[in-house]
Amino acid sequence: MTAAAVAAATAPRPVPDPAGALRRAVRRRRLVLTALVAAGLLLAWVTLTVGGHAGDLLRLVSGQAGAGESFVLERLRLPRLALGAGVGVALALSGALFQTVLRNPLASPDILGVSGGASLAAAAAILLGGLSGAGVSLAALAGAVVAAVAIYLLAWRDGVSGYRFVLIGVAVAFVVNAGLGYLVSRAGINDVREVLVWTVGSIGTPAWDEVAVLAVALAALVPGVALLAPRLRILQLGDDAAAGLGVRVEAARLTALGVAVALAAAATALAGPVAFVAFVSAPVARRLLPGLALVPSAVVGVVLVLAADLAAQHLLAQPVPVGIVTGVVGAPYLLWLLATGNREGRGA
Repeated sequence: MTAAAVAAATAPRPVPDPAGALRRAVRRRRLVLTALVAAGLLLAWVTLTVGGHAGDLLRLVSGQAGAGESFVLERLRLPRLALGAGVGVALALSGALFQTVLRNPLASPDILGVSGGASLAAAAAILLGGLSGAGVSLAALAGAVVAAVAIYLLAWRDGVSGYRFVLIGVAVAFVVNAGLGYLVSRAGINDVREVLVWTVGSIGTPAWDEVAVLAVALAALVPGVALLAPRLRILQLGDDAAAGLGVRVEAARLTALGVAVALAAAATALAGPVAFVAFVSAPVARRLLPGLALVPSAVVGVVLVLAADLAAQHLLAQPVPVGIVTGVVGAPYLLWLLATGNREGRGA
């Protein structure tokens, strides 16, 4: 054995430093969250001031804005910004809950038919009931809940497994999409346009009343997500381990799914099924900050919706619903997820 080998063999080994690793993790979390929040604030500023309205915003803040400036900012842009941010939070948290509880990256309300149930009910309300506004939103809310309950009951077999829940959810999505296609094919040309715009997902020009409805829903549901977080972290260890640690697995899973459905239903009732926000927000957040990442998921959802809405309104030749842009972003991610899952010898 050479002298160098002897020196290497006898050299002191690095001592693990858990406290140092914890400090680095905390520092990384602060940096990532700060960057995400800064991106959200920047998008909010651009959303309010695009088109030369920066001076109007400053005058509004200082109380010197005229009637026209106040109308544009207070009645048009601020409600749109607030509703977009709320929809991003609701859909992102809903997707994070679905994917955590079911342990499947495909588990998302827009993949499983929950959003599709809302679309079918909204289309029926428009085409068959002649409803509009709040009536359509209430119908969409009921449709999402009915679809979710049907999936849960069909997936139940001495408990709910993520794999079976996802398969039945995809089947339900096909059924509700078939029903939606039937209604559209039987509708008049003027009604079809309204249905298609709603089913694509659009922030539109909401009234403050609509923003308030979503704010109340988030105020009621987000604390529930925070209370569920400790049990969700234990559920990530597996059902047997969670049961061994004293968690009532089925009760915790049902509660989390109920909150996730309520979040998705509230957002979809007001903005339509904005595609892929629930699907991509949590995985993106977990790549930045491994773990449950509920708060980062919510901020990623806000950034995604605001950026997509800004692009849909100002970067294309003509304004389009925000759901078209999120669909363009989310579909390639789904294909990438399926491709990488197959290369690794497992399903997505």
